[in-house]
Amino acid sequence: MNCEFTSSSGYLLPLNSSPRQVMTLNVTLDGEPMQAQVEIRYLPAPDQWFFSLRDHATGELLVNMIPLICSRGEVNDLLLPFRHLREGKGVGSLICLRAGEETESPDPAAGNLQEFSILWSDRMLN
Repeated sequence: MNCEFTSSSGYLLPLNSSPRQVMTLNVTLDGEPMQAQVEIRYLPAPDQWFFSLRDHATGELLVNMIPLICSRGEVNDLLLPFRHLREGKGVGSLICLRAGEETESPDPAAGNLQEFSILWSDRMLN
């Protein structure tokens, strides 16, 4: 799957119930174009979903298996610790949001990933 967004917008990742989802995205992060490979993976032992990010052009693994933790009350940028990557240009911002009011689990778990929205965009927080 190929998707695009620019620094002035974000992208809601298309999620399904597959335990391993890989997509290629053409993005602009901090003014620089990047072809990214995103992987969303479910691991049954911790009953949790994880996000990985690779620079598709170079093959460099930038973010490896960070847990998708939902923002509750405050915006929780899951990629904030990775702002030092790509010579300080970072890898954007990733926010996990509940798609509806209430879900069975506070964070994505087995069988409920589609109850959440994953927004990836250029730097949202300073």
